[in-house]
Amino acid sequence: MTGAATALGSWLLAATLAVPLLFLAACLSARLRSTALALQWLAPVPALAAAILAMGGGPLALDWPALRMSLKLDLPGALILAAASLLWIVVGAATFSGEARKPNERFAVSWLLTMTGNLGVFVAADLLTFYLVYALVSIPAYELIVRDGSPSSRRAGGVYMAFTILGGALLLMAFALLAAGEPRGSLRIDDVMAALPGSPWSDAALALVIAGFGMKMALAPLNGWMPPTYAAAPIPAAAVLSGAAVKAGAIGLIRFLPFGAPLQGWGEALAIIGFVSAFYGVAIGVTQQNPKTVLAYSSISQMGVVAAVIGMALASGDASAPSKVAFYAANHVLAKGALFLAVGVAAATDRHRDRWPLILAAVLALSLAGLPLTGGALAKFALKAPLGYGLAASLANASAAGTALLMLHFVTRLAGTSSGGEETEGPAAIVRFWPAIAIGAIFIPWLLYPAIGNPLNTATVPTVWDGLWPIAIGAALALALRRWGASLPRIAEGDTIVAVETAFNSGFALGGLLERLDARLRQWPAASLSLLTIALLLAAMAAYGG
Repeated sequence: MTGAATALGSWLLAATLAVPLLFLAACLSARLRSTALALQWLAPVPALAAAILAMGGGPLALDWPALRMSLKLDLPGALILAAASLLWIVVGAATFSGEARKPNERFAVSWLLTMTGNLGVFVAADLLTFYLVYALVSIPAYELIVRDGSPSSRRAGGVYMAFTILGGALLLMAFALLAAGEPRGSLRIDDVMAALPGSPWSDAALALVIAGFGMKMALAPLNGWMPPTYAAAPIPAAAVLSGAAVKAGAIGLIRFLPFGAPLQGWGEALAIIGFVSAFYGVAIGVTQQNPKTVLAYSSISQMGVVAAVIGMALASGDASAPSKVAFYAANHVLAKGALFLAVGVAAATDRHRDRWPLILAAVLALSLAGLPLTGGALAKFALKAPLGYGLAASLANASAAGTALLMLHFVTRLAGTSSGGEETEGPAAIVRFWPAIAIGAIFIPWLLYPAIGNPLNTATVPTVWDGLWPIAIGAALALALRRWGASLPRIAEGDTIVAVETAFNSGFALGGLLERLDARLRQWPAASLSLLTIALLLAAMAAYGG
């Protein structure tokens, strides 16, 4: 990279965070607030430019020693940042240009805060900056979820915040251990990760990292927050949260797991968790009727694939895998964001007269399963090398068939969506331009793929067949689902969290029963003897349990 390009890269890297922060500062002025919020879709433009420069010319880096702040954009971060920036620009422009020039300020400010944090996680290069922007992408999103103020939205927002706070606490402990293991006191991510193999707290730090970021990615069984959240959020918010914001967990695993040397135990454990999530998302998703909920479970499944591939790379010490995983994640950003927008388009159009949105949605949905000539085919091909040709590759192919099944189920539910529901309709601009958005989501990954390989390598007959046969199996399963799906159990969206809530409520009921029993016992002369017996039993259990 030439000196001029390096200087431009530094400016763009700084502007990735500075420009959204300037928009936020403008919101403090009553005179500028409305204009800043209406034009906030322009804030990710420097981030997109920085990502394009980093993909073509190498990593960008910027240090502010006085602030102890570092920014860096390498190839994995640039790939996801490019896709995330595009999604924020397109959805933001459509959302806030349609609010009669006066957007809902609380929602719009929360949107801007979440976007700032989302862009920041891909460029943060030190622990403190990363933690701050990670909190920014997570906490303000609450307002995006509960915009309509309904009880179901507030419940979803409460569940989301509980997971967010717990995940943030786990990562805070992980970062404290990572920092303690760096002998020179540096907070740079590169330095703490280089020192991790020699740290006495390496295993604890890795466990906390996987748990914290796994919660953000909704890996099973930590997935309970995602389905109710995406179902409750307005269409534009669901699109950016499912497409871009959830990738904060993916980039976290890429940044805070050491790929230089094999870590077989941790890698295999993460791969197992990932594959379990991949199949779990499909198994629960096919029981759902709300198309937004089906998409949420498909995200659980695809984030499981991301975790599985990262685990395989961690086990083998494959340092080239993060860029390939990042490309897979970038394709998911575009495809999943466009599919959530498709739900809003379906609710706002008459599909009996216009079938093209449904056809495009079907192509886009099957691209997630690796449909040839789509970005999903490139994403699937990118993961072949990290997965190898053994059991993991077979499980990935089975997961692709499951994705095809789930996506065809989504298309069926989308076709049955009733039009005219204001709570599910997309903004008018998205309805008008959605075909272009969908086509872009299908083919833009072809512009990103040269950063990691030659896209022509995917045009061979074996590769095309490798993409087709899992879809054929998924289609056969989808036909069986349409015939016998009515006999499947109806699992509530949020599955694991619903089970926890049920147990919690049962605990309240049991507590009331015990209180009434205690009141009766206190009236008896035998009350003291009963309490003593219970205490002795608890002591015995504690002694033997120890």
